[in-house]
Amino acid sequence: MQPEQSEPAKDGFTKFTDFDISDKLKQRLATANFVTPTPVQAKAIPPALEGYDVLATAATGTGKTLSFLIPIIDIMDATPLKAAPEGKRRGGSPIRALILLPTRELAMQVLEAYSKIVPNAKSDSVLVCGGLSEHTQLEALRRGPRLVVATPGRLEDYLKRREISLNHVEMLVLDEVDRMLDMGFLPAIRRIVAALPKDRQTMCYSATLDANITEIVKDYVYEPVRVEIGTTSKPNERVELRAFMVMQDQKLALLDKMLTEEEGTYLVFSRTKHGADRIGKKLEKLGHLCSVIHGDRSQGQRTAALKAFSSGKSRILVATDVAARGIDISHIAHVVNYDMPGASEDFVHRIGRTGRADKTGIATTFVMPQEKSDARKMERELKISFDWRVADKNLVKEERNAPIDTAQMNDLMMLESRSWKTNEAGTGHEQAPNRGRAPARRISSGGASRSGGGRRRSA
Repeated sequence: MQPEQSEPAKDGFTKFTDFDISDKLKQRLATANFVTPTPVQAKAIPPALEGYDVLATAATGTGKTLSFLIPIIDIMDATPLKAAPEGKRRGGSPIRALILLPTRELAMQVLEAYSKIVPNAKSDSVLVCGGLSEHTQLEALRRGPRLVVATPGRLEDYLKRREISLNHVEMLVLDEVDRMLDMGFLPAIRRIVAALPKDRQTMCYSATLDANITEIVKDYVYEPVRVEIGTTSKPNERVELRAFMVMQDQKLALLDKMLTEEEGTYLVFSRTKHGADRIGKKLEKLGHLCSVIHGDRSQGQRTAALKAFSSGKSRILVATDVAARGIDISHIAHVVNYDMPGASEDFVHRIGRTGRADKTGIATTFVMPQEKSDARKMERELKISFDWRVADKNLVKEERNAPIDTAQMNDLMMLESRSWKTNEAGTGHEQAPNRGRAPARRISSGGASRSGGGRRRSA
């Protein structure tokens, strides 16, 4: 993960050395090339250092990770353990801080940032999530880490099996709260929070904070300091917004043309998993280096895809919305909505992957003629204006399904009929087909199914 930097803070904290943190931590931050705090860091770190709960809204890429990691590290280093000795687990100390995130990828990236400013991070912290070795995670937990970074599902599983104790957690971070709720983690989060001490510090971070989310998180924070950075309901102003009117069968050729004419990395959004796989294979046939990530891919495949993309081995990453929630890569130059997003919120989330930190980016949306009214509606809702363009009508058309040769189809039907028509000996009467057996070949139309000293609370 690259150091997250955006516009300098304007709250008196122009450098990380201005914060009331230990000299050792200041030196580690400098070594890791963290020099100038972002606005969310400048506003959230001071009250968190004083022990206040924090409720923050800020767009992705604004430096949220350091805004909660720095207080956690400084408080753990500066204060002695509050937990009783019986809280220890097989030779280790009690868990002091817990960070919950919606995806494995985000959890991994938080631990990567932690390791940059904590020398013994591997023995001091544990990643708890699905898709990775359970044995390795449980062994690491038994060594007694101070920090656990987890996804709700796997952590709840360990709690039920009594493989982990959260009885002495002093600091809780709920990151990407809106995404965790979208993914159905609310019941798990409630059960996890119920296992924590009431006398704890809680920091909640969300890209959006509507009335529904506010109603939920109010049960977890006590008189929180409210931090709001910019507007999170509209796209980043550093992102150029384009819209191409294009036919479905010319989208691939348009994307190929863009990849040839414009430099930089591309994140391409598909509405479906099958679509993501198809786009990836087509792009590879056209000679592009491409990786694919979606919910049906194994954790190993997802990790490999992200690694290839972040390292530059793959120039293109094709993803679905849910999978892309775990992407935190700062160098994405171009986001392409190959399929129109389902809602304005999804649009904001998608294009938030580019124009990160102090960089600019381009977001292009492919709009079919029948979708133009939806795109115009999105412009009104988000108070934005697309740079409207029309795709070259001479672009190569993609052959999705070859036309059916009706002459061959008639021949096939006649042969199939003959396979079960027989004459009774010399009578000339047709024998009825065997109704207990289906024809050798059945032609059917495919169908799709849908399913539906700060303030602290007292115990």
